[in-house]
Amino acid sequence: MTTPSWAGVESAAELLDGVAEVTPLAHSRWLSELTGTEVLLKCENLQRTGSFKLRGAYTRIARLTEAERAAGVVAASAGNHAQGVALAAQMLGIKARIYMPEGAALPKVQATQGYGAEIELVGVDVEASILAAREYADRTGAILIHPFDHADVVVGQGTVGLEILRQLPEVGTVLVPVGGGGLVAGIALLREVRPDVKVVGVQTAAVSPYVPSLSAGTPMLVPGLPTMADGIAVAQPGAVPFAVVADLVDEVVTVSEEAMSRALIGLLERAKLLVEPAGAAGVAALLDRPHDFPGPVVPVLSGGNIDALLLLEVIRHGLKAAGRFLSFRVHLTDRPGELMRLLTDLASMQVNILNVVHDRASEALGVGEVEVALQVATRGPGHAEKVMTRLASLGYRRP
Repeated sequence: MTTPSWAGVESAAELLDGVAEVTPLAHSRWLSELTGTEVLLKCENLQRTGSFKLRGAYTRIARLTEAERAAGVVAASAGNHAQGVALAAQMLGIKARIYMPEGAALPKVQATQGYGAEIELVGVDVEASILAAREYADRTGAILIHPFDHADVVVGQGTVGLEILRQLPEVGTVLVPVGGGGLVAGIALLREVRPDVKVVGVQTAAVSPYVPSLSAGTPMLVPGLPTMADGIAVAQPGAVPFAVVADLVDEVVTVSEEAMSRALIGLLERAKLLVEPAGAAGVAALLDRPHDFPGPVVPVLSGGNIDALLLLEVIRHGLKAAGRFLSFRVHLTDRPGELMRLLTDLASMQVNILNVVHDRASEALGVGEVEVALQVATRGPGHAEKVMTRLASLGYRRP
């Protein structure tokens, strides 16, 4: 197969029958009330290996010739693609070698090893792992399994769209997280049979090559900024998915780190679903533009693999973005009882104090002063604003 097509998606669905889970489409009362239209979540975070990646990896590997299978497969990834390739190779009885960055999250490394793949940690980023994987493929003849830039991978991911059409024939809009473009391109193929359905790609604003690439008419390499959404932090679209996206995707939008963290918190609290930041990008777009997409709307929750330590940081970030986590500093007179007075005043405002740092060494302090840095939990932006206004009225001085 050289060009992805809807017929290819249907063929991939037959291949994946009994291999990939048909993930649920879960109604969201929270998002439906926010948008005024029906919203259902496509829960690929509940897929085997925790993301949609198994679909494309299995489709690609299952179609290798006997000679190619004998040579084994190789891939480079920091997480989701690694696990998809490892499990697909294990199911098909093929040797797999995966290169991962030295800083890859330990749970992802262990999960990939658990699927039987050989793991080698190389370099500080995925780019170094990709170079090592290509060198291994050239040296041994192993088949490099690209995470998105191959027609078989695209149609495998497109089975997500096929399931959505079967589960919700009246779907109006599908919101899809976008990295290299394999998932959104695969889902967009549904427009060959349902041109009335709107397909919208969502990238993190920190790494968003599709916006300038679509304007230029060719895949562009863009500089990226640090982002919590490592699953979609791809600096250049793949040539194969780009052609499909340019032809069939209605729009590609970007979302901020704050929007993704708010979406992740909302999915945890309201939908009871654990989703990685990249997987929450579609919901983030819905939070940013709740009335812009024809319903019923289906955000694809593309993955749920998140390291516990990162989850703690994202939750803190999300609470701050939602106005429920407030950090501030005040200067107090350095005498007994002043800190207790401050804490008592905060308690009277129904503030939950999370952390207190008492500092006498700051250069900004006057003689006989101390600086107190606090992190507190509030009930939302309105409450946080009232807390700061009340503190000012009580005479607390902020630096």
